[in-house]
Amino acid sequence: QVQLVESGGGLVQAGDSLRLSCTASGRAFDTYIMAWFRQAPGKEREFVAAISRPGTGTAYPDFAKGRFTISRENAKKTVYLQMNSLKPEDTALYYCAADENSFIRYTPNDYQHWGQGTQVTVSS
Repeated sequence: QVQLVESGGGLVQAGDSLRLSCTASGRAFDTYIMAWFRQAPGKEREFVAAISRPGTGTAYPDFAKGRFTISRENAKKTVYLQMNSLKPEDTALYYCAADENSFIRYTPNDYQHWGQGTQVTVSS
C-alpha cells in the first residue's frame, strides 16, 4: 500500500508557472508507475502526465506537451509536475496517482492509489 500527498497548487495568472509535488509513504516508491491527472468541475478526470519507474520514460497528452514536465526522485519518494505557460483552461484539481503495473497507462481506472488532490486556479 502507498499513501500519496500532493502539494504546490495555488492561484496564479495566465502565463505563470507552478510546480506540483507528490510525496509517497509506505511501500517502495520505485515499484510504481506515477502519474498526474486533473479534474475540472463538471468534467471527467483526465490524464496529464506519467513517468516510468526509473524515470527514463514519460508520456503526455497533446495539451501538456511542451508546457508540462513530469519528473521523479525515487530516493525522496517524490514525483513532480512542472507546469509552465499556464492557461485558464488548466484550472482543475490535480491528482497524483500510482499504478502497480510495469508500463505507462492512461486512464484513471488503471491506477490503484490516489492522493487527495491539490487545486490549481489560473486567472486570465
